[in-house]
Amino acid sequence: MMQKVLLVDTNLSSAPIYRYLVDSGCEVFVIGSNPNDFLAKSANNYINLDYSNVDQTRKIIEETNIDYIVPGCNDLSYQVCAALNSKGNYYGIDTVETTEIINSKDKFRTFATKIGLQVPRVISGEHVDEIWPVIVKPVDAYSGRGMTIVRKAEQHELQSAIDHAKEFSRSKTCIVEEYVEGQLYSHSAFITDGNIVADFIVEEHGTANPFVVDTSRVIYDFPLEMLSRIRDGIALLAKKLKLVDGLVHTQFIKNGGSFWLIEVTRRCPGDLYSHLIELSTGFNYAETYARPFVKQEFSFGKNTLKQSWVMRHTIFQPAEGVFGSIQFNFPILIEKMVPISLAGGMIKASPFGRIALIFLRKNSEEELSELFQKTLNRSLYTIQETH
Repeated sequence: MMQKVLLVDTNLSSAPIYRYLVDSGCEVFVIGSNPNDFLAKSANNYINLDYSNVDQTRKIIEETNIDYIVPGCNDLSYQVCAALNSKGNYYGIDTVETTEIINSKDKFRTFATKIGLQVPRVISGEHVDEIWPVIVKPVDAYSGRGMTIVRKAEQHELQSAIDHAKEFSRSKTCIVEEYVEGQLYSHSAFITDGNIVADFIVEEHGTANPFVVDTSRVIYDFPLEMLSRIRDGIALLAKKLKLVDGLVHTQFIKNGGSFWLIEVTRRCPGDLYSHLIELSTGFNYAETYARPFVKQEFSFGKNTLKQSWVMRHTIFQPAEGVFGSIQFNFPILIEKMVPISLAGGMIKASPFGRIALIFLRKNSEEELSELFQKTLNRSLYTIQETH
């Protein structure tokens, strides 16, 4: 009998997860409130409902006789799945309490500090004048929304930064923490019984908005000593929180021989991160992410992972403007391009408007590094208002 799966997301980034579930023989339903989303338009079974309404979503699950639920590529999706799993009826999903610790920046900072993981120091009221610069963040927002760096010379603007952060917080709360400078990376790991069985390091940058990742590539020669410490930290986190099998995706900042954990999630990262890993290494990322939710064990096969020179770039605009066309200033090999916006539309500034996702390939590390640098300099292409 065909198993019924509810994928709790309709965004483009969840399309590879949807494809794996369909190809594995499941009858897949997708749920979301935006009928213009990619999966809302393209999936065979679309349910038009705001899934943050847990009671209504649970009712749909019961009426449709859903066997499995799968979180998509945003924090709210995972949080809703955790709430739906309050009685432990589903697979691959942490408890509500664990999900709150992981997804709330203030609770995660407190927990990580308690178990000895390095995270940026949260600055409480009595110490707010002692450490500069600081960064103000909503505790429960994403994609860099509501974030502000405040330096000592700008300390009179701290309250405005706090008010700004609260505007983007569902709970109207924020944290003020030390601003740690360095290079941003992500560590994407799959765990079984608390042990890492596969992981990847990705270098990440924000060119249109410093708080929003838009340019990234897999790093194959990350320092092994630091990677070992990161793995130990994730294994400790998994043990202390009793994480179920599946993905643990972490962003961290590296500066010299030190690193600080910034964010941890258990949902699939967005902007087709899965494609970056798959095109670069051949690893079936979306499949591996989906398997624990549908009661399947990991299956890595016997193939050795490859090392290809691929980068991912999300085309954003630093400021709102009309999008007409993209003029590439250098010859490039586009492995894959996913258009998101139509020419002639008014596109909002990053992170609120996306033009396209592109995956670029080069023949060597040196060639990719040159292309990567042009992208970081925003000289790879010019966004034009006309054709």
